[in-house]
Amino acid sequence: MSKTLALLIALSITAPVFAGNVVLIIGDGMDDQQISIARNYLVGTRGMLSVDKLPVRSNVQVLTVSDKDPSQPVYVADSANSATSMASGVVTSRGRIGTTAGTDEDVVNIIELAQQHDIRTGLVTTASITDATPAAFYAHTNSRGCQNPEMMVNAEFYPRFFVDCSADLKSNGGKGSIAEQLVTSGVDLMLGGGLKHFTLASEGGGDEVISLAEQAGYQLALDLEQLNSIEQGKLLGLFSSSTMPVIWRGEDDRAAEQSEMTWPGLIHWALGEAIDPEPMRCEDNPEFAGQPTLQQMTEKALSILDSDDGDFFLMVESASIDKQAHYRKTCGSIGELQQLNDALDSASNYAQKHPDTLILVTADHGHAAQIVPDASLFASSPYPIYRPGRLSRIITPQGNIMAVNYGTSDFFTEEHTGVSVPLMANKVALGRLPSMISQPQVFNIVRDYLIEED
Repeated sequence: MSKTLALLIALSITAPVFAGNVVLIIGDGMDDQQISIARNYLVGTRGMLSVDKLPVRSNVQVLTVSDKDPSQPVYVADSANSATSMASGVVTSRGRIGTTAGTDEDVVNIIELAQQHDIRTGLVTTASITDATPAAFYAHTNSRGCQNPEMMVNAEFYPRFFVDCSADLKSNGGKGSIAEQLVTSGVDLMLGGGLKHFTLASEGGGDEVISLAEQAGYQLALDLEQLNSIEQGKLLGLFSSSTMPVIWRGEDDRAAEQSEMTWPGLIHWALGEAIDPEPMRCEDNPEFAGQPTLQQMTEKALSILDSDDGDFFLMVESASIDKQAHYRKTCGSIGELQQLNDALDSASNYAQKHPDTLILVTADHGHAAQIVPDASLFASSPYPIYRPGRLSRIITPQGNIMAVNYGTSDFFTEEHTGVSVPLMANKVALGRLPSMISQPQVFNIVRDYLIEED
């Protein structure tokens, strides 16, 4: 036996076998209600979205634990802990990015594993690239709120809700803010919003984070023209200050509204009349003009990551299905699910030419929106029928009215729900997806396909 042949045999035994590319598409907050709302509007009740046409379907149980007692379940997730489950296969507590509940230990994510095997990696999102979902694929911190060097200590993330990442300061032996960790992550391509997190001095008053990114070899794209001009190499695209504008909105940016009661209802609930909000149409959002679409960013990512000499992992997130649902803006969520559908079309077209490409489409958690009857079944009752929460009445292209209710909170924002979420996949997933899995198993599926060991 020749030395060359012996070496080849040895390598075939010890080296990992790369199965192919993985494109993981995440609709933030995209449960079956959101898909149904979008389907009804975009293609009608008898139509099918691209996500509906994928041949493999599973159901995913979202898992969350208490930070004070990780042995105890919490029944509603946030994007940080659920993305960490998919990125690392570890169940953790809400708000955590790539760290364990209670003990605050860093966990290895799929991008770090891919890099160990020289597999290229990319992240695309319509949120800030430092937001919870993309951050879980490259960063490690005890709070999703610590997105830049000025948000590390006693920072107000939500109104009167403060986060503290003192332990993650580089001066305390940590990895620094999420934006600073992105710069050192080695991810080949990152596209999204969040420019404001990079135009700040790094910890200790050093260079701006965006300058550190350039020093690390990233080409910067700040608009669609610059994005189109870059054909290869490491790329960081930051196309808005924070979350990228959505493509659609309700008429005059209307959100869901509360039903009104006539004055007799103030005397007694059984008196008077309940008046629902006026119907609205969806319209183009003028703030979106000139922004790259999620489909354009996905196509650029596929073009740059594509190569004859290796495989890649790409995560694509349509973030504002969730963010618009928080603000009870049905048309915004529908438009962002359309964006996800378009991005999926581009990924599917790529997979047709590269049949070793596994496409997975899923969500991180459920959300508040639910379709309810526009005319109540009890409308003939002598009593007024008041809607709980707030109601959108959307005029669909078919000319009908679809009523969508939001009822998890009377605060300025709606909340997530604890429902399981769908997982759809292309034919490459046949035989790889059980009919029901837990969310950390999404990581296992990606890892086992991307990095198959002999």
